[in-house]
Amino acid sequence: MAQSIVAIVGRPNVGKSTFFNRLIGERRAIIEDVPGTTRDRLYGTTEWNGIEFTVVDTAGLLFEEEDPALPLAEIARRTREQAELAINEADAIIFMVDGREGVTAADSEVAEVLRRTSKPVILAVNKADSQERALNAVEFYELSLGDPIPMSAYHSLGTGDVLDRVTEVLPYTPPDDTPDDRVRVTIVGRPNVGKSSLLNRILGQERSVVSSVPGTTRDSIDTDLVYKGQRITLIDTAGIRRSGRVERGIEKYSVLRALRAIERCDVALLLIDATEGVTAQDTHVAGMILEAKKGVAILVNKWDTIEKDNDTFNAYIDRVKEAFKFMDYAPIVFISALTGQRVNRILDFVLEIADERRKRIPTSELNELLRAAVRDQPPMAMKKGAHLRIYYTTQPQIEPPVFLFFANDAEMVHWSYGRYLENRIRERYNFGGTPIIIVFRSREEKK
Repeated sequence: MAQSIVAIVGRPNVGKSTFFNRLIGERRAIIEDVPGTTRDRLYGTTEWNGIEFTVVDTAGLLFEEEDPALPLAEIARRTREQAELAINEADAIIFMVDGREGVTAADSEVAEVLRRTSKPVILAVNKADSQERALNAVEFYELSLGDPIPMSAYHSLGTGDVLDRVTEVLPYTPPDDTPDDRVRVTIVGRPNVGKSSLLNRILGQERSVVSSVPGTTRDSIDTDLVYKGQRITLIDTAGIRRSGRVERGIEKYSVLRALRAIERCDVALLLIDATEGVTAQDTHVAGMILEAKKGVAILVNKWDTIEKDNDTFNAYIDRVKEAFKFMDYAPIVFISALTGQRVNRILDFVLEIADERRKRIPTSELNELLRAAVRDQPPMAMKKGAHLRIYYTTQPQIEPPVFLFFANDAEMVHWSYGRYLENRIRERYNFGGTPIIIVFRSREEKK
């Protein structure tokens, strides 16, 4: 079940990023920093009142520096566009305003947009870090968005009241225990890399299209098809089959739609433009796939337009591997959605990755592998003079595969040794296209 998305919107310098950082910074057990990624964090998973949800800092969706010298009209326009994005893609919206400055024209313009939505809006009056400012928050009633909640992201005052309100309004979706062997696939990537063309090319080939079904709460349409006897659902993503005008600002800020699609899929097809190479936004989207623990294949589109010599392919694939070294298990496929080059292989890759995600290794084989790995490279304890022992391992979960290692002191295991064990597992069992999770747990040493 996909997590709910909560977007923080508001004009620049009202404290959105401070609040966002406080939310994800207080839940480091959930937010995982992965060595090798260089992206700035725009989103993260947090938990409040037992409910886990994804929070998005819309200030980061611009992928550019906010210029404080921008005209007020430009600030209002950008803020309104972010509000429109949140309305379309988020389950709930935190509208943050500045309690020190009071109601501004930009606040009023965004409020007008938010009042027309059916999505729940929480009005958070930030920088209300004194009793006087908290009392003055009542002036924001004029925005007609319900009760303003005074808070201070910097001092962590009133933030719990905001989150209480967030968890009250988030939609509840009961877990679906119905067996379902479908493989859910989405095509993600920057605007104009060829997502629509690729989808249309996939559907235009010989496929048995079963149905078009509603997606989530948005007006997306997912497509069910059967390929080699396996049911596959192609999940709609930003503009994936829509024609005509794209709403102003929505295509530019495509991150939330990609995040929504990734949360719902089993395998993500990350499409990049061969003519432009790997960009920062490509690695941002790859980071989303990684943190969501989804299967992935990297598709280099428009390969037919690249002039080639004997070294072109090897040089290009080296650059792609370097850019995505934090997911070096992902297969890389060079395609052309325009000509159909290698497009017929894509669904085969999807099914292979889905099989890898469902693979379960017998415990006896895993422990045989562990003994050999420890023999070849014994673990070193992070504490001087301490002795680290890893007793045994098992695989408690699939989709994605999780491997649990029991040690005398899990805190003494360096992350690099976990990476070493992951590499040993992949050497023997592959798990291509899917992340695998290595977990260490302490166990009392037998006397």
